[in-house]
Parts: sequence; structure tokens; C-alpha cells
Amino acid sequence: MDWDRVRVFHTVAEAGSFTHAGAILALSQSAISRQISSLEQQLKARLFHRHARGLVLTEQGEVLYQTARDVIDRLAMAEARVSDSLEQAGGTLRISTTAAFAQWLAPRLKAFQDRHADVRVVLQLDEGNANLALRQADVAIRMGAPSQLDLIQRPLFATHIQAYATADYVRAHGLPQRPEDLDGHRLIAYRDSLTAPGSALAAEGNWLLRAGAGEEGGRQPALAVDDAQAVHLAIRSGLGIGTLPCFFAEDAKAQDQGLIRILPAVPAPRLDAYLVYAVALRGSKRIGAFRDFVMHELRKAPMGKAA
Repeated sequence: MDWDRVRVFHTVAEAGSFTHAGAILALSQSAISRQISSLEQQLKARLFHRHARGLVLTEQGEVLYQTARDVIDRLAMAEARVSDSLEQAGGTLRISTTAAFAQWLAPRLKAFQDRHADVRVVLQLDEGNANLALRQADVAIRMGAPSQLDLIQRPLFATHIQAYATADYVRAHGLPQRPEDLDGHRLIAYRDSLTAPGSALAAEGNWLLRAGAGEEGGRQPALAVDDAQAVHLAIRSGLGIGTLPCFFAEDAKAQDQGLIRILPAVPAPRLDAYLVYAVALRGSKRIGAFRDFVMHELRKAPMGKAA
């Protein structure tokens, strides 16, 4: 059996469509389709049911998928063991996280690499949505409970999504006293499409559009962007009122960037952060070293409310 075809099949099964699998593997949809057709001919079995809403594994496809996943998991574990020496952590560590958490993490990576000089770090700012089963990253720090199966999840901390504006904006446009007062203000929102459909930050961070808006529907934002860093920059520019994870905003306030909390009496949505990685990498020394380092740093400087 051709392993390249099996690898393509596994990616399609995880992604749910030829289009998404092609984006992950950097192959055209037609190339993906040819690989699957060739594999089905070789096995003399149909592997997917084709539906308008996507692909569904057949019974034979489910058998092959479970086997392919087991093989890939074993290979991932073997790679981790080869990369990690018997004495210390080593190899490349790919960390998937949000732009907001990267503001906290990036300045601390020097201390991590001072302790683990043989670990090469790649920091991926993709909102923590890398598919760990497809090895798009080794470990992820995510806001909101992970939706992928077969992941080890370690709660890190809880934060709240609070509203902020600059003092200049408040002087020019007034300070909202009630959620209903937001109707007359410029609001900055999170755009859901690029942060990933259903992202926790977009879902919880856009409470300004709904609070006190009545039955007519939500408010329309003056600006919609993809991550907390961009929201922060827009708030600082004086464009309007936006929401930020409180640990991010408190760090900005500590740098004397003039942020004022808006509607502090309104309960802010809570987000729980998790460190997650594939079960197959349970024994990886570099992931263990990073996990322990993050937990140690959080104990030294807790974020928001401890989880």
C-alpha cells in the first residue's frame, strides 16, 4: 500500500473535504481526488460517501482511518523519542497560540531556551487552532475548551473579556453608564471567519455587540479584525471601544498606555485557557519541559483569575 496515498487519505478524513485537505497538504483538489481514487482502486473498496455537506467515512474507510491514525501516532511518538535525548529535551518545538497569549509568552522564551538550549522553538500565531492530530504543531495554548478529540488538556488559567477605551476617546464621546448607552459608540469587534468558525474569542469577545441591544438584533461594529493584538491597536488609536482578555489589557495598562475599563459593573464573559497536545506525544521531553515551564511562570505571575 502506497504510504503517500494513505497519508493523503488520513488528512482528508481529518479535514472532512478535499478542499481543506488540499490547503493543509499544499496540493490541488484534483490531485487529492486522484490519490483517493487510486487508493480506492488498489483496495477495491469505497472509502468515503460523498455528500453535499462534506465527506463521510464508509465502514471500510473507518477501518483504514483507525489503522492510519494508530500508525501516525506511533510515528509521532517515535519522532519525539528520537528528537529527545536520554538526558535532556531537544529538537524543534512548534507552539500554536493566540496573538494575545504570545504577548505574555514571547518575552519569557529566553528563560525557557536558557534552560533548554537544545530545543528550537517555532511560535505559530494561529489563534491556537492548529490541528494537532495532523501535526500542524506539537503543542497549543488555546482560549476555550479544545474541540479536537484525543488530546491531553491541561487547564492553565481563566481570564475575562473586558471592555476598554482610551481616555481621549471617552473625553470626546462620553463614558457609557449602561449597556444601552453603547448604541451611540463606535465598537471594535472580532471577525469570526479567519480566527476559525466558532472561535471562543470571537464568540465571547463580541459581547459589546449584544449587551443591551434589545430584540432588534446586535449592533454593527465600526471595525472588525481577527485577533486581540489588532483590537488592542485599534483601541489605542482612539477608534472606539473594544474588548480584550484582561491579562492582555492589564499588561498594556502597566505600560501606561492609557486604557480605561468600560462598564466595569457588567459581568464579563470568562474564557478558560488550556495547554493541549496529542496523546501520542505524552512522553515527549520537550513538551514536558515546556509544560512545566509555563506552569512555573504562571505561578510566579498569575493571569486574571487562576483556573
